[in-house]
Amino acid sequence: MIKDYTIDNMLDLTQTIAADLFAGKTYPWEVLPEIGDFILKLGATLSPDEYDHPAEDVWIAKSATIAPTASITGPVIIGKDAEIRQCAFIRGKAIVGEGAVVGNSTELKNAVLFNKVQVPHYNYVGDSVLGYRSHMGAGSICSNVKSDKKLVVVHDGDEHIETGVKKFGAMLGDFVEVGCGSVLNPGTVIGRNSNIYPLSPVRGCVPAEHIYKTRDEIVMKKK
Repeated sequence: MIKDYTIDNMLDLTQTIAADLFAGKTYPWEVLPEIGDFILKLGATLSPDEYDHPAEDVWIAKSATIAPTASITGPVIIGKDAEIRQCAFIRGKAIVGEGAVVGNSTELKNAVLFNKVQVPHYNYVGDSVLGYRSHMGAGSICSNVKSDKKLVVVHDGDEHIETGVKKFGAMLGDFVEVGCGSVLNPGTVIGRNSNIYPLSPVRGCVPAEHIYKTRDEIVMKKK
């Protein structure tokens, strides 16, 4: 049921600097239109003792590691002990959590990465929220625009929610594991502690504590 995919059921808000962004909202995708403005407001409050401000609308924790070949365009906040690796492309409206890894040739845009998220190899994460310690395998992507360019609808069986947005990648709960080469289609929502098999084309909702093998085979994890 779509009520299982609320912010409270999917995300630990103590594990992000952006907790206030989610305040008063029900579903995680409701934050997508507000990420950029939130960064500008929050960035102005960050301590210069802890964060550098190397370019307009860019705040980078002094303890973060940034490869010289990374491209970073604001508005962006990169948290403490985060690692931005070679040729990463952060093109605005992105929050990278503490201890997170943005890897080789990974692209971020209008996204919130909670603490300890890993998108380490050739990933695209656009218009998405990735919960605490979620991980995307090499080459897995969040496809954020439908081929017909219509507004995205979240589907869970016979239940549907109109999001009102054209660009919507994926919402990953805490501890989600996405296998290599998978495509998370627009409007994909994955509950806490679930796993996606490699090379999976995923759409719709995947319940918490489940394994997505195919669209017709989504099984509960064994205790």
